[in-house]
Amino acid sequence: MAELKGKILAGKILVEVIPAEEKTASGIIIPDAAKEKPMQGKVVLVGSDKKDEPMELKAGDTVFYGRYSGTELNINSEDYLLMSQADVLYFV
Repeated sequence: MAELKGKILAGKILVEVIPAEEKTASGIIIPDAAKEKPMQGKVVLVGSDKKDEPMELKAGDTVFYGRYSGTELNINSEDYLLMSQADVLYFV
């Protein structure tokens, strides 16, 4: 991943998508048609606090989000999601 520079609006985060598994635990390869949309990623950039909502995430956090959350972006051939902090269900 290349170092991204820029600013994100208040309350928003830019997430690098972690691809879904291509094999099951038992070694069966999952075809493209049956793969589920990834629902986790790593935070790359964070915006500032909103007036009534402090930013709880930081760059490097792993986040889990809803299946259809955020806006898909492709920057320098890498897949990212731009989403609101409120779309995050769980983070580590």
